[in-house]
Amino acid sequence: MSQLLLVIGNKNYSSWSLRPWILLRHLGLAFDEVQVRLSTPSSKSEIAQHGPHGRVPILKHGDLTVWESLAICEYIAELAGAGWPVDRAARAMARAACAEMHAGFETLRSSWPMNARARNRRTAMTPALKGDVDRIDELWMDCRRRFGAAGPWLFGEYSVADAMYAPVVLRFNTYGAQLSEGSRWYFATALADSALQEWISAAREETWVIEDEEVG
Repeated sequence: MSQLLLVIGNKNYSSWSLRPWILLRHLGLAFDEVQVRLSTPSSKSEIAQHGPHGRVPILKHGDLTVWESLAICEYIAELAGAGWPVDRAARAMARAACAEMHAGFETLRSSWPMNARARNRRTAMTPALKGDVDRIDELWMDCRRRFGAAGPWLFGEYSVADAMYAPVVLRFNTYGAQLSEGSRWYFATALADSALQEWISAAREETWVIEDEEVG
């Protein structure tokens, strides 16, 4: 049994769970996972057995419990000695991009909830939603242009930033976001990633449906 235990929700819907899961896969750290089905009468009590705030994801490492996806990703990067760009300027920008994702894009989250197995969903394109999509497009292009020369990811090598934006890739795939050419190239790279495809395959096997998340 691995020393690391990751508690996650439904792979089809839980964007927060995807982030540390895919980072663990990319950084090659062994871990066990416990899945809690979300939006059921017992969800909160099941999650409470693992962490203090009633939400997933939760990472357990021995006696340590870490919650919140970005904090978990930070801890995973420390364990692996990888996950952030080596260059100081790139690392600063990667942290800023992660913080912006963690705290922002509320319209995108509500209008286009993550639904890993859904395709060809459509919603009205409001100015606020277009603003979120355009900002992510701009951010991806800026990261790639300034720091992406060494590889296919936002900062060349795979980083916490790519993990934080993995759920956005799935949202864009479900709802058909209109992106610039450079962002479409990054989007295609991220969508074809074997770890993300593993997550999508598992989501397709789930039979659970959360009606409020079936938008479009």
